[in-house]
Amino acid sequence: MALHPAVPVRRWSAPPALTASIGLHALAAGAVAIAPESWPWALGGIALNHVGLTAAGLWPRSRLLGPNITRLPAPQRREFALTFDDGPDPGVTPRVLDLLDGHGVQATFFCIAQRAQAQPALLREIVARGHDVQNHSHTHRHTFSLSGPAALRREIQRAQEVLTELSGQRPHCFRAPAGLRNPFLDPVLHRLGLHLVSWTRRGFDTVTTEPQRVLARLTRDMAAGDIVLLHDGHACRAPNGQPVVVEVLPALLEHCAALGLQATTLRAAVPPRSSGMK
Repeated sequence: MALHPAVPVRRWSAPPALTASIGLHALAAGAVAIAPESWPWALGGIALNHVGLTAAGLWPRSRLLGPNITRLPAPQRREFALTFDDGPDPGVTPRVLDLLDGHGVQATFFCIAQRAQAQPALLREIVARGHDVQNHSHTHRHTFSLSGPAALRREIQRAQEVLTELSGQRPHCFRAPAGLRNPFLDPVLHRLGLHLVSWTRRGFDTVTTEPQRVLARLTRDMAAGDIVLLHDGHACRAPNGQPVVVEVLPALLEHCAALGLQATTLRAAVPPRSSGMK
């Protein structure tokens, strides 16, 4: 596992899109103060701005609301990151671990802390087998992206505490539930020293029952530096009753080996984020 040097404490800085949004609000307020009759135009501009920010939050790979890792930082290493969301699941995660062991592959598990509390031995088994545990929120609420800064911090920090205590690893990466977020998320992640990580490619294995379709989505134009998303939690079932992820994983790993790609974990590949906490 790569060792990363400690990073300094730094103040959070707003991304350009948020800075522009703040400026637009100030400009609209100034325009109305000088010419009250201009309020419909000012209100319309602010409404369009909010539509744009909402759209950015609904685009999981967008960087408009802050830093967002969609690929590994050093693709020249011929590495890729295999990531699993929504576990641990006692019916699926152990089978995924066995398949990974059989191929000599290490992966990253973005765990729901509440599920980890229900399966503490399974979470420890993930780490014992050489894999990486990262933060996928405490409860995985569908309303996560509608939360304010205080609620976001409570949800993410609680997951940090639970996952750190149970696994012995402190997460340094966070993946939002369903990849959805809002402008309040990045300052919270900065404060907690967490990177936002989405993905390069996903198989939609929680909604697609055909393993070959999932495999085709994952392998099409696959390249070094890719971050691959599958699910060991909320796993869809194939027509034969098996979890789609279990059906897809062997062929996916064989395809990566044929491309000369080596799996790595996010803990090994991504250095810590500078934190706002002292």
